[in-house]
Amino acid sequence: MEREYVKGRVSVIIPVYNAEKFISEALDSVFAQTYKDIEIVLVDDRSRDNSADIIKEYMKNHQNIIYYLQPTNQGAGAARNKALELATGEYVAFLDSDDIWMPTKIKKQINLMSETNTPFSYAAIEMIDEAGKLLKSKRNIKETCDYKYLLHNTIIATSSVVINRNILGDFRMPLRRGGQDYATWLMLLRRNIIAYGINDTLVRYRVSSNSLSSNKLKSIKQIYEIQVNDEHINMLNVLFNILCFSFNAIRKYKL
Repeated sequence: MEREYVKGRVSVIIPVYNAEKFISEALDSVFAQTYKDIEIVLVDDRSRDNSADIIKEYMKNHQNIIYYLQPTNQGAGAARNKALELATGEYVAFLDSDDIWMPTKIKKQINLMSETNTPFSYAAIEMIDEAGKLLKSKRNIKETCDYKYLLHNTIIATSSVVINRNILGDFRMPLRRGGQDYATWLMLLRRNIIAYGINDTLVRYRVSSNSLSSNKLKSIKQIYEIQVNDEHINMLNVLFNILCFSFNAIRKYKL
């Protein structure tokens, strides 16, 4: 039986784990959105800090927050999947607990999706450090992305993605400890979907010391594993894809 979603509503999916330093900034950026039919679904992956207390303070003044505490620590992919299960909106938008949205993000992407009839949109980002200092201004993106293009690039930042479930249907992320976002975008675009991007800075992406953006070798290893194990692409083609990925990454960060 297909699920019914609330038309026009955007469910914001936020996995939470020891996020006390940044969760307030993330939530404030959601409440500042010019698009108003929004619910926030926070799934706490057994945080050991004060994340839950901070979220519960927000819940006193905001009725559109759903909070769920995982029974055990299971990773970001499992937390996002639980949030997808709880979300009621036609649209789902992903936001990591340390990232920040610009106020017009959701409205611009919903308008783009309506104009292009695409079920998948993303946007450009800028990078900040843990203190919020700008590391790199707008990272330009290609304004369309299909499956083949994504095999050679990782242009889609998780906190920029909005998906229409009335078109794509219900879905879940692969349960892997790393790279579940990239694996999910490949899984969805494999359906001959074209994703559309907005080449405006709509997300401030926080680069931490353990993030993939600061560990390129780990990122390449995950791409290799996903393309071989999840996408079942033969090894020679995967090696070619990784060469293309590496070249594109060098070019992208020099522009």
